[in-house]
Amino acid sequence: MKNSVSEQNFYIESEEEDEEKEFNRDGEGEADVNGTDSDESLADDNRQQSKTGSYNTSWPQSYRQSIDLYSSVPSPNLTFLGTPTLSRLSSSYLSSSLTRRHTPESLPTVVKPLLDKPEDEQLPPQRRSSRSLLPPTLLRRSSSIRKDEKLSRVSHELPMSRQSSFGQAVLNGLNVLCGVGILSTPYAAKEGGWLGLSILLIFAVLSFYTGMLLRYCLDSEPGLGTYPDIGQAAFGTAGRVVISIILYVELYACCVEYIILESDNLSSLFPNANISLGGFELDSPHFFALMTTLAVLPTVWLRDLSVLSYISAGGVIASVLVVLCLFWIGLVDNVGIHSEGTVLNLGTLPVAIGLYGYCYSGHAVFPNIYTSMAQPSRFPAVLLACFGICTLLYAGVAYMGYTMFGEKTESQFTLNLPQDLVASKVAVWTTVVNPFTKYALTMSPVAMSLEELIPSNHMKSHMYAICIRTALVISTLLVALSIPFFGLVMSLIGSLLTMLVTLILPCACFLSILRAKATRFQIAVCIIIIAVGVVSSVFGTRSSLSQIIENLNT
Repeated sequence: MKNSVSEQNFYIESEEEDEEKEFNRDGEGEADVNGTDSDESLADDNRQQSKTGSYNTSWPQSYRQSIDLYSSVPSPNLTFLGTPTLSRLSSSYLSSSLTRRHTPESLPTVVKPLLDKPEDEQLPPQRRSSRSLLPPTLLRRSSSIRKDEKLSRVSHELPMSRQSSFGQAVLNGLNVLCGVGILSTPYAAKEGGWLGLSILLIFAVLSFYTGMLLRYCLDSEPGLGTYPDIGQAAFGTAGRVVISIILYVELYACCVEYIILESDNLSSLFPNANISLGGFELDSPHFFALMTTLAVLPTVWLRDLSVLSYISAGGVIASVLVVLCLFWIGLVDNVGIHSEGTVLNLGTLPVAIGLYGYCYSGHAVFPNIYTSMAQPSRFPAVLLACFGICTLLYAGVAYMGYTMFGEKTESQFTLNLPQDLVASKVAVWTTVVNPFTKYALTMSPVAMSLEELIPSNHMKSHMYAICIRTALVISTLLVALSIPFFGLVMSLIGSLLTMLVTLILPCACFLSILRAKATRFQIAVCIIIIAVGVVSSVFGTRSSLSQIIENLNT
């Protein structure tokens, strides 16, 4: 296995060679003036690089980059128009394999320490950029760029500088929290009853508090920037790996939900669609599940997902539009209130717990949002705005949907909407289109983490990555066809995974990292939250699995 920095994960864009030549021509006149400073900075960078090489950086190293892309951190900035970046937005995964273009998914090859050494504290107060991960050949090229403070980062860097405004951070948080979970809140109200809605509020408060705990963990040591970093600081390499696996499994399960969602909604629009393949008859749900998989597969092959990240940032608008359509149908189109509902359903309450828990599965992204903010002191206000707005939307949809459809409420309220109404068509088609832009972004972190495991001597062969991504997409199809129960699968994810990510692990990491500085009140609250998370996870997982098995046997 080769250890040379220049021969591993960094793939240099072909046009960068021309840029380097032009840069060298323009910089010849300044070489004598800045030569000494450049040499000194290069020596400093090389010393920093040799220092980082002494650390054993654990898998995954691509988490920061992939989650930033998934959550649009920092928010899209239209200033890319007219810049060289524009020519890269349309580059595909397949074309990059021919030209060896640099892509946002190229992984840093130089090992990076979890915690910075005192020398790093001399850097500006914002969190360190990934610039220090560049090999010497790239550092020479960008030595003058480093001196221009107007350029916050170059194309090779991860978006780690603090540049997101308060509004951008709120939109990023809403884009993560306002997902497909909003479609199942009426179903959760039916499963748990009206009193079960109090669980939604309780989870909102607890999730807000644990989001603040993640912030305290990030501020406890320099160099912490992601959820896996926090896990490593708390429990070592094993903590980093376990937390990463949980986060990736949660993202993978969300992709399975996207397939089920598309299958259910499209088959409701075209119930008579079917096809025969080799003697096998595919009914409408199976047919649309297959078509959805074929449609999203090329997007997963894309190397540059910037365009998709910009489009998926409209997920907040899509969620609000679907909510408005539901209220319009109930209040303006006079579908009206047909059921008073039940006060409490103890038998199916654990399923509702998992569904409500799924609604607040955004903690994997909160550390990235915090470290990207220009004013990190406003992070509590960002969390408060995100959880407040989302809770109002969830509660409003749960109330309206359950009162409109009563005990006939489906796992997605779009399946209950009258198909002859214009608002219903808008809601359903908005629900159908949105996952197509999010599937590749959701699957990308999982794929990149697996690509890190490819031996370095095969790293430049993009065929391995294509095979990994294709296998992941096909596997989500197989899982979706095997367990085609949207609500129950969501409840299982919320109970088994989200409870860990949102409630249990933040408290455990906080107690491990800051127990000596924590107050008795904080320790007591963390213990209570862990207990609530464990109990909810056990009962919710058990109930969801039992109902899934029961439905499979019928």
